[in-house]
This record gives sequence, structure tokens and C-alpha cells, in this order.
Amino acid sequence: MKILKFGGTSVGSVENLIKVKEILISDQEDKMVVCSAMSGVTDQLIRLVENVKFSDVDAITRNLHRLESKHSDVIDELIKDQGIRNTLKDGLSAMITEMFEISSQEYSEVVNSKLITFGEAILTYIFSGFLNAEGISNVLLDAKEFMYVGSVENPNISNVEEKLTKVIECNPHTSLYITQGFVCRNEVEQISHLKRGGSDYTATIIGAALNASEVQIWTDIDGLHNNDPRYVEETHPISHLTYNEAAELAYFGAKILHPQTVSPVVGKDIPVLLKNTFDPEAPGTVISNKTYQKGLKAISAKDGITAIKIKSNRMLMAHGYLRRIFEVFDNYHTSIDMITTSEIAISLTIDNTSNLDEIVKEIETYAEITVEQDHSIICIVGESVINDKNSYKLFEILNFIPVRMVSYGGSNNNISILVDTKDKIPTLKFLNKKLFQTTIEAVV
Repeated sequence: MKILKFGGTSVGSVENLIKVKEILISDQEDKMVVCSAMSGVTDQLIRLVENVKFSDVDAITRNLHRLESKHSDVIDELIKDQGIRNTLKDGLSAMITEMFEISSQEYSEVVNSKLITFGEAILTYIFSGFLNAEGISNVLLDAKEFMYVGSVENPNISNVEEKLTKVIECNPHTSLYITQGFVCRNEVEQISHLKRGGSDYTATIIGAALNASEVQIWTDIDGLHNNDPRYVEETHPISHLTYNEAAELAYFGAKILHPQTVSPVVGKDIPVLLKNTFDPEAPGTVISNKTYQKGLKAISAKDGITAIKIKSNRMLMAHGYLRRIFEVFDNYHTSIDMITTSEIAISLTIDNTSNLDEIVKEIETYAEITVEQDHSIICIVGESVINDKNSYKLFEILNFIPVRMVSYGGSNNNISILVDTKDKIPTLKFLNKKLFQTTIEAVV
């Protein structure tokens, strides 16, 4: 069985849903299709949650009516048969009514998760009905019945496998299953979610649970590019990446992949293909355990980085000083991305500032601490990239851009630099010229 995931843009319009249908019927192998919400819908649901927080009944009503109207229009355009159209609209109205009921409850994380995962539920309900109307037999599965992942960071694949197998056995046999991305159940089996972009992660968790032959991630771009095409001209898709390379790029900002996408399938050696819904014949990118080429592959950028400098005021070379610093971040569940040290100072970066005030308050009792926000990590990735004979060229950036930190040697596959976010795009362009193009010229 193959797992095919279609993102918000891929299912974002009637025309695109028809394209997805054509992709599905072009391949006769058994498939499970994981769908995101239509583009823009999750943002609308996040606004709805804000209305719930403030008990703004009028805003809740307007928001839900807009949501129903949007999807009702899709049904009208997509479905030719009036009877099927009416049936789907009745189901849509029932979902909206359920959302009204949830929105009347006191805000909680469970209420939040229930509401923001409705986008996927509505879309898959409509899409499954459309396929049936087109004579394409399929079974719609409720991901809440089997996506018992426990910890999002370390999903319980065996649990998902057990529950998903039972769900499949209880449904009529088919060669095509449709289900929702993003939604899951947590350690106490409450409805939760896999964070933004989490439908990719859903697909690979399901792929691992079913020992799929491959997982396909369908988006609006033809594979993972060697630089960010939103900011840099003359980028190109990478034909092959290792799991490690893809994981580094995703964690450090490659928007095409959820940061944890590849982790469930690595141990089972299930390839992940990145494909373009709007150009299905394009080869895209294949992610697997095979190394086709070592050295420099791609550059990605991660925004929203906070740089912290900690200078010892009385504990120079004191045993346990580093441990004491790291324990503070660990106690506040705050991960560190980059770190450099000197005899008396530590510089590090974080991307989660929710507990920053508490961290600063605790550390400044025994050290001087300086916080700088609005930074970006630029990550240069490739198998054995630190041994690439052209890697030295990236350090020419020091002649043009103030670089806050450099991380080199911690991984053979990653060199990272920290810059002010206002310098991110010039840095990406400069590095693209220096590292990927034969004609070198200063661009900054």
C-alpha cells in the first residue's frame, strides 16, 4: 500500500480537487490518502478559537457561517447530482452544528484541538463524497479512531498500527482509503494535533504503521529545492536526499516538510517522495537511506530565533557551570538549536520563547545574560558537507554580513550560521551564488 498526502494548496479549490482525483485514478495500487484542510481554513479556525477564548458569540457565528458557506460552494461546484449534493450539505451542516456546540464550551486545549482539526474532517468528507459520485469507490476513515500517537515527539507507532488494522478490518475492503491529517490523540487519549504542517507527519506515521511501500507528499512545488525559491532565483529541485539530510533541512526551515516527517519511516526504510500536484510527471525528490552523492546539497533558513549570551560573573572555569546552564533550559522544556562557548561565555539560540522571562530571571542570579531577538539560522546541508572542498566559500559571507554565530563540526552534515533576520535574504542569495553557481559575483 502507498500513502499519499495532499496539502492545503493541493486541495484548496475545486479545480485542484479534480487534479487530485486524476492523480489517484492514474495509479491502481492500494492507497491511503491523507488530506489537509483547504488552504486558509486552519487560519480561519484559529481565529474561531480566539473568538471562543473571549466568548464572542457574534464573531463565532459569523466565522462558522463563513466556513459553511465556503465548503457549501465547493460542494455546489464539485458535485453534479442534486441528491448527492443535498446529502453532503446535510452532513456539512451537522458538522457546523457540532462546532457551534463545542464553541459554546469554556476554552481549553481540548476545545482548541477539536475546533482546529475540523478543517481536515470537512474536506475529507466532501472529497470522499465527490469520489463516490464519480464512481471511484473509497472508504472514509476517521483518524481520531486510530491516531493514538501518545507523545508527538515520539509517536507510538505500534499503538497506531494496532488500532488502524482493526479500523480497516471493520470497514469494507477497498483499494482506496481517505483520512485526515493533523489530528491525533495524546497520552491521555484526548483529541490533539501534530502542529502546523503536521499532515506530512500523519502520512509517515501511517506509512510506518502499515509498512507502506512508499509515502508520497504532494504539494505545489516540484520537490525540495536547493534554496528557498520564494527569495532566491535559479533554484532547482534535488533529486535525492538521505533521511538525515531531509531531517536537517526540515528542522532548519524547509517549508515543504514538517520537521519530524521522516523520523517514523527511517527504521523501516520506507522512501518518502515529494511530488508536485500541478506537475505530476515531474520527478520531484526522493528521500531514502541511500546516498547518491556526498557534499553540499541545499540551504534552508529558520526564522524566529532568539540569541542568548551568558557571561559568567564569578564562576570562571567552575566545574558544573555548563551543566547548571543547560539544566535551566531543560527545566523549562526549551530546546537549544545552536551553541558556542568560550572560557567565560556561552552563546546559544532558542526558537521557543514562551518561558524566556523565567529562564532569564533564573540565570541572571549568577551570570550576566543578554537577549537578542529577530534572528535567523541559515543551515547548509549535505552528506559529509564539512568535507566538501567548496564549503570554505560560505565563510566569505563574513566579508559582507555580520554573522552572530557559527556552528561547524557538530554534525558532518550541517554547517549553520546565525544572522539578523533583516540580513536573511541577502545571505541566502550570496550563498546561492557562491555555493551553487559557476559564475561568482558579489550580490550583497
